[in-house]
Amino acid sequence: MSAPTAETLAAALAPLRDAPGRAAILCDIDGTLAPIVQRAEDARVPDRSARLLGALARRYASVACISGRSVAEARRLVGVGRVTYAGSHGAELLEPGATTAALDPAFSAWGERARQFAADHDSTESRMLRIRIEDKGPIVAFHWRGAPDEEAARGRLDVVARAAEASGFDVHWGRKVLEARPPLNFDKGDAVRQLVRRTGVRTALFGGDDTTDLDAFAALSELADEGGLDATVLVGVRSEEGPAEIIERADLVVEGVSGFAEVLEALAQP
Repeated sequence: MSAPTAETLAAALAPLRDAPGRAAILCDIDGTLAPIVQRAEDARVPDRSARLLGALARRYASVACISGRSVAEARRLVGVGRVTYAGSHGAELLEPGATTAALDPAFSAWGERARQFAADHDSTESRMLRIRIEDKGPIVAFHWRGAPDEEAARGRLDVVARAAEASGFDVHWGRKVLEARPPLNFDKGDAVRQLVRRTGVRTALFGGDDTTDLDAFAALSELADEGGLDATVLVGVRSEEGPAEIIERADLVVEGVSGFAEVLEALAQP
C-alpha cells in the first residue's frame, strides 16, 4: 500500500479540519511521534512534529499525547506546553498549564511493589543478555531491543512474565518490550474516553503504531457507535514490528513517523 496522496489526506481529515473548535487530535508518542530507538531514554520527538503540535493546539479544541511512559517522560519527549499528556496508559493526566499531574491513587499504590519486582528480576542473567529495565513508576518495563541475542533475551522474559503474573501484575507485550502493570482497569482507550468527555469534542483522530494503541482505536469506534462522537479517524502508523491489526483497523495508513508528521502538517493547513 502506497502512502496517501494529499487529496486522500484532505478527504480523510475533513471532519476535523472543517470544525477544529470541536475536534480532538490524540496520538501515541513512541513509534508515532518519535522514532523507535535502541534505548528508550534516547527517544525524542523531531522539532518539525513538536512545532506542528504546538500550532495545532492553538487551533483545535484538544491536542493530547497518550503514552505508556510516565507523564514526566512524555512531556520531556514532546516538549510542547500547550498539549495535554496522558501517561502510564492513562493513569496520569497533565493538562496544559498544570504543574502537577493528576494520578490515579490505586495506580500509585503499586509503586513500591513494582520497584521490588524490578529489583528482584535485575538478575545477572538478564544483565548478561542486555535486558534493560525501565522504571515507569508502578509499571516496570523490560526492553530487549538491540540485545546481542534477542531470541535468548525474549526467552528469558517469558520467565519474567510468568513471575509477574504470579506476583499479581498484568502482563503486556509490545515492540520488544514487556510491561508488568498493576491489575487495574486502565489503558489508552480509557484515556481517550476521558479526554473526549472532558473536552466535549464531536470529532476525534487517534494515531498509533503498537498493540496498546488498539485500545484507543476501539474506544473511538465505540464512542462513535454510542453517539458520543460524530466522526473518527484512526491513523495506523506502519512499521516492520507493529501488529497487523493496526493496519487492518485503521482508516488511514501512513509510513512511519515521517508519515504521521504529514498528517499533522495536513491538519495544520488552513
